[in-house]
Amino acid sequence: MEKRLANLRKEMMSQGIEVYLITNPYNRRYITGFTGSSGVAIVTEKDAVFVTDFRYIDQVKAECPHFCLELQSSLDIWHTVRESIKKIGLKKVSFEATHMTFAQFQALSQGDSSIEYIPAPQIIEELRMVKSEDELTIIRHATAIADRTFEQIIQYIQPGLKESEVQLRLKVLMMEMGATGPSFDIIVASGWRGALPHGVASDKVIEKGDLVTLDFGAAYQGYVSDLTRTVMVGKPNEKQKEIYDIVLEAERKAVDALRPGMTGVEADAVARDLITQRGYGAHFGHGTGHGIGLEVHESPRLSQASSHILKPGNVVTVEPGIYLSEFGGVRIEDDILITESGHEVLTHCTKELIIL
Repeated sequence: MEKRLANLRKEMMSQGIEVYLITNPYNRRYITGFTGSSGVAIVTEKDAVFVTDFRYIDQVKAECPHFCLELQSSLDIWHTVRESIKKIGLKKVSFEATHMTFAQFQALSQGDSSIEYIPAPQIIEELRMVKSEDELTIIRHATAIADRTFEQIIQYIQPGLKESEVQLRLKVLMMEMGATGPSFDIIVASGWRGALPHGVASDKVIEKGDLVTLDFGAAYQGYVSDLTRTVMVGKPNEKQKEIYDIVLEAERKAVDALRPGMTGVEADAVARDLITQRGYGAHFGHGTGHGIGLEVHESPRLSQASSHILKPGNVVTVEPGIYLSEFGGVRIEDDILITESGHEVLTHCTKELIIL
């Protein structure tokens, strides 16, 4: 954490930021190490203060050795934050405008016109994009849990099961393997529901002849994985096989193309152009991928609107899909580490069409 704090201060100095308020829970954990649910970090060139309530006194002492604890007063946390800023004596305070609600900003800024509050650039999100070796070790473990879970869930899926039953089994399997839980609401979308890119599991019964999309990930020591596979229950028809083969080819081609220096737009175009050439461009409406780490959706993005340039240490998903109303859909997704020389695929379970 000491190195992360130093990197933050370096960026603050380069951008003329005197005081940085950290309220986003993922950014807060990244900089301070705090795993609790309530607290505000205040960082200056010399000061590092953590404001929280009595529930977390011992936790802050254990997890945040580089921060001084400021105990929240009986009024509210924002009163204590303001008082802490006054003690520091600086007048220009940058805050995470994309994460702080208007009500929180009002509570923070009320009663003292001498302090200027300035929306801050997303410095910590930029730092988080490049993973350290310690972070990569944890992410590799999270991806291994997802791989092993897929290998077991395909032995469980059969006609007559509800999507929600498969969802529950996926969650149990991951936790039995050491995950703290799923990294997001598990998607199990069968048959016509496969046309819903975010078709969280329902009470629909899986039937013979259904394509079934499984999108899940394991949370482990604060970090996540994100894996999607689509399987077939019963023999596929020609249309199902055609769609699957196109998505598989697009996914493999996009993964193979990933390298440092590539833009998010260029990475997205590899998969999108192939799907468009095959006549299904209108049925691939989301980005090709996104970063993962502390969050399941973070930068860099692989999309038509992305300005990110891939760097060694980025971990991104590649997840093209085709979705046809009333027919169903196919999505295939892997987690990829960008390396100095190209990339490393972190998820390893088979992508060949599995017929159950």
